[in-house]
Amino acid sequence: MRFYSVICMLKSRMMETNRQKKIAGVIQQDIAEILQNAMRESGQGVIITVTKVHITPDLSDAKIYISIFPTDNRDRIVMETQEHSNAIKYQLAKRTRHQLRRVPELHFFVDDSLDYIDKIDKALKGDAVDPIKHPEILPKRKKM
Repeated sequence: MRFYSVICMLKSRMMETNRQKKIAGVIQQDIAEILQNAMRESGQGVIITVTKVHITPDLSDAKIYISIFPTDNRDRIVMETQEHSNAIKYQLAKRTRHQLRRVPELHFFVDDSLDYIDKIDKALKGDAVDPIKHPEILPKRKKM
């Protein structure tokens, strides 16, 4: 009986509450507009999409996953976005001043799901190198 209650408690901690989901949706929409406007003004020709926002239960931290196309300068753009997170947080606070009392700390991460989908697509089409015929392309396993 005790084991079951511990499992239920862990599951409830992992699930997002409705409040977290609503705040994440508001932040996702506003951050997307802020980043897209910044990219438009900079003239870099980059498309940024906010794919997912995770909020901690105490609403103090937000993990923001962004997808960038084209992927050439993806890491540089994410680093710049993280460096300017205070300015982004200020703009977000101005937009959500009637909805949120306190804006969470923003942490930006790369969402590489498009790359993963592209690899699967190439493999299905036969464009990618077959690892069964060419095992040398696979990463070497590390011995422990």
